[in-house]
Amino acid sequence: MKQFSTIIYFVAIILLVGCKNNGEIKETKETFVLSNTMLNSTTTSKAKLQTVKTELNFYGKITTDNNKMIEIYPIVGGNVISVNIELGDYVKKGQILASIRSTEVADFDRQLIHAKNDLLVETNNLKVTQELFEGKLNSEREVLEAKSRVEKAKAQLNSIQETYKIYNIGIGSLYEVRAPIDGFIIQKSINEGMILRSDNTNNIFDIADIKDVWALANVNENDINLVKLGVDAQVSTLSSEEKVFYGKVDKIFNIIDPETKAMEVRIKLSNPGYLLKPEMLATIKLTYNADHKMIGVPSEAIIFDKNKYFVMIFNSKNDIQTRLVEVYSQVGDVTYIKHGLKNNERVITHNQLLIYDALND
Repeated sequence: MKQFSTIIYFVAIILLVGCKNNGEIKETKETFVLSNTMLNSTTTSKAKLQTVKTELNFYGKITTDNNKMIEIYPIVGGNVISVNIELGDYVKKGQILASIRSTEVADFDRQLIHAKNDLLVETNNLKVTQELFEGKLNSEREVLEAKSRVEKAKAQLNSIQETYKIYNIGIGSLYEVRAPIDGFIIQKSINEGMILRSDNTNNIFDIADIKDVWALANVNENDINLVKLGVDAQVSTLSSEEKVFYGKVDKIFNIIDPETKAMEVRIKLSNPGYLLKPEMLATIKLTYNADHKMIGVPSEAIIFDKNKYFVMIFNSKNDIQTRLVEVYSQVGDVTYIKHGLKNNERVITHNQLLIYDALND
């Protein structure tokens, strides 16, 4: 009986050990596998060795293109009868901006009438002189003198008529101020009822065509040597922070402003929809190539967690790794990696956060 009990004991131990061993064999570690549905919506990009771009940030303002801005001065003094536009209005070339009643214009009108009369008189005199010459009653010299007086009268009349065209002089004593170009009224210093002196030297309107504008950036002294002609520029304003305007540095003003202690650089910008207004404050980013290369990846591939940077390396749907990387800098949509990535390794750029959480929970 004692021997039987001993056998049962050992059999029980063997069974327990067997059961334990069988349990250990069945216990397997599951690996992460990307489902086909998730795989179809996941995007990747290759890490590439590329020249590092450096970004400089400056503040500045939007200004008009001086080549497309005109100051308008009154050529006569007088009483301002009407002003047809307001500051900020868009005007077309030839549009009447204001009307001025002036004694000087009235004098132009008098000169025009006299010039027309003089030409009529001299033309009739020439006709009579030619008839007398044909009847042998005067000399050829008198005919030539009559022709000369006609030519002088014509020249005087043409001169006055050209003055009318150049200065847009109306009939009577009215002088019409007209827009010389299409554009916006950006300065106005005239109102209805004003009396303008004939010796006035101040402009009454400024008109600017702002289809193209300038962005002027203030460059600090320590950054001057980094700014070159042709450098790429991105410009944004407070009113359109999400809208970025692209251009290049096309002018460097090689002088230091004594007030700002900075040098100005100019970027010419296309201005669709007139979103950029003169005197707007602007944030200006200049991007240039550095003299070294690094691995670059799309910025959207970078994951920031626990004060560290990671990327998800994609080899296959069965082989995805979390990789710790050291970020050198981010310029726009490219992030440069100092350590942690090799050229042509593929990183996940969409769904990377979901996959990171699944692998690292």
